[in-house]
Amino acid sequence: MRDIHTDEIISAIENLFIDANINLPENVYKAISDAVEKERSPVGKEVLKELLRNADAARQEHMPICQDTGVAVTFLEVGQDVHIVGGGLAEAVSEGVRRAYKKGYLRKSCCHPFSRKNTGDNTPPVIHAKIVPGDKLKITVLPKGGGSENYGEVRMLVPAQGRDGVKTFVLEMVKKGGPNPCPPIIVGVGIGGNFETSAMLSKEAIMVPIGERNADEELAAMEMELLGEINRTGIGPQGYGGTVTALDVHIRMVPCHLASLPVAVNIQCHAHRIREMVL
Repeated sequence: MRDIHTDEIISAIENLFIDANINLPENVYKAISDAVEKERSPVGKEVLKELLRNADAARQEHMPICQDTGVAVTFLEVGQDVHIVGGGLAEAVSEGVRRAYKKGYLRKSCCHPFSRKNTGDNTPPVIHAKIVPGDKLKITVLPKGGGSENYGEVRMLVPAQGRDGVKTFVLEMVKKGGPNPCPPIIVGVGIGGNFETSAMLSKEAIMVPIGERNADEELAAMEMELLGEINRTGIGPQGYGGTVTALDVHIRMVPCHLASLPVAVNIQCHAHRIREMVL
C-alpha cells in the first residue's frame, strides 16, 4: 500500500489546470499547422493561422488560450494499492481547481442552473474516477468550454439503424453545431453500453491523440469516413467556410443490450486543452 497525501493532489490539479488553459498541446498545435496546408479556402487558411498566432501569444504572455476556461473536468485512475491520506480525494480535487482558477486568473464559469448565480471559484469540478491495478494515481484534466459541450448529445437509436444510423447522427450534430463549437473541431463518438456508458465513451474518445486510429479496423475505417464527410460539409475553420471543419474523429465502442443501440457525440473545440500527470 502506498500513501499519497492530498497536498500532492491539490498541487498537481492546480498546476495542470493552469498549464492546460495556457499552453496548447504540441500535437494539437501541429494538427492546426498541418491543416493550414490542407485548407483550400484562403479565408480558412487565414483563420487557422490566426489560431496559431493566438496560441503563440497565450504561451508567451502566460494568458488563457480562450476566455472560456471551461468546466473543470478531471479523470482519475486510482491504483487499488493507493491510500489517500490527509483528507478526501474529491475535496482535494476541488481545492486544486479553486486555487488554479484564482492563481491563474482563469474565468470562473460554474453557476446555479436556474438562478445562474456564479459559484465564485469554478467548483464543483466534474470528477470521473476508476479503480485500476497498481500503486499510482493518474490525473488527467480537461477544461471543457461551454460552446463545444452544448453540441453533445446521447441518443438511443433503434438497433436496425446500425452503422449508417450512427454516422447520420454524428453528421447531424456537427451540422447542428456549425460555427458555434469553434471549428476545427475534434469529434468523440461513444457507442454501446447503456445511456451513461456511451456518454463517457464519447468524452474519453476526444482525449485520444490526434491521428491515432482505433485498433479495430472497422472502427478505424469509420473514423476516417466520418472525418472525410465532416470536412465535406463546408463549415470550415470558425464557420467561415472551407475544407477543414474537423481535425479528427475518434470512436470508442463496447457491447450493448440486444434491444438497444446507445450512441453519444461529444464535440471539442480547436482549443483542445488537456494535461496529465502520474503521482
